[in-house]
Amino acid sequence: MKPKAILIDTKDNVATAFQELKAGDKVTVSLAGKDITTTLVMDIPFGHKFALADIAAHKPVVKYGEAIGLATAAIKAGQHVHIHNMESQKGRGDK
Repeated sequence: MKPKAILIDTKDNVATAFQELKAGDKVTVSLAGKDITTTLVMDIPFGHKFALADIAAHKPVVKYGEAIGLATAAIKAGQHVHIHNMESQKGRGDK
């Protein structure tokens, strides 16, 4: 069975969708013997991220084992993570 999403590093708090996913889908990602199952609370477009656990506002969004940005608002497990609720801290030029 083809996986619905991928977890890239065990430190990640987001996974990436391999296909269009629908609210209510249960998605399991596995890496290094660790399985995480998340019930999606909204539709997730192909190639986009979703939270594997709750992420508090102003806390790091972690992908590739590294912080890729900060949550601009609280993000619930299973929620779409993208520019509407996360901002990059790299290459901004204002810091």
